Amino acid sequence: MLVAAMLVQAAAVHVAAPPADVSLETRIAIAPVAAAIAEVRAKQAALPPPKDDAETLVRLGALDQAARAGLGKIDPRKLPAADRDAAFKIVSKQIRDVDAANQKALLEMLPPEGWFTIGKYGREASQAAFMIVQHAGPDLWRRFLPVLEPLAAKGEIAGGDYALMYDRLATTEGRPQRYGSQMRCENGRFVPFPTEAPEGIEARRGALGMRPYAEYLDSYAKAPPC
Repeated sequence: MLVAAMLVQAAAVHVAAPPADVSLETRIAIAPVAAAIAEVRAKQAALPPPKDDAETLVRLGALDQAARAGLGKIDPRKLPAADRDAAFKIVSKQIRDVDAANQKALLEMLPPEGWFTIGKYGREASQAAFMIVQHAGPDLWRRFLPVLEPLAAKGEIAGGDYALMYDRLATTEGRPQRYGSQMRCENGRFVPFPTEAPEGIEARRGALGMRPYAEYLDSYAKAPPC
């Protein structure tokens, strides 16, 4: 079965081990990323092959999130100063390797209509596909944004997903964002990147089913200093 073969291919990607010259202290501190990836791979290896592309996407999405959950468990304060740059290069490669395998698998199963819609694949699989592309970078964002825009308008993808990808590409390219999803750190506080036509932001967000902008900003105002 093609979907099963693609999932095995993605799951089998080797997790890069820290080089020998990295201290034991650092190895222990960054271990959660590799451990989280390995745990999900082991659980998925024990399952029957996925029955369809939707189930394959859900499993790929679990790998995507496992890598990032492991990253969230790393305490930078436990990294020796001399090893910090090397440590983050190591975990970045571990995550990039998972991402690259996921992206390859996703593109190989891309349907003729151009995306994995909620109606055909289900909300969880469609969301997993979005996360995989969102973590790919500008080239795939540019490819898929024109496909996602009409699907968002029809409710065939989560509107907030389209907004997030649009804003991330815009800020990456140095343009104002449209939906106010992207924040940056200034003087220890989160503030939004410049936004086009700010007076219309609530209407634009509402059209995509996003929560009110004032509420979104308030959640960041209550966050710890960045």
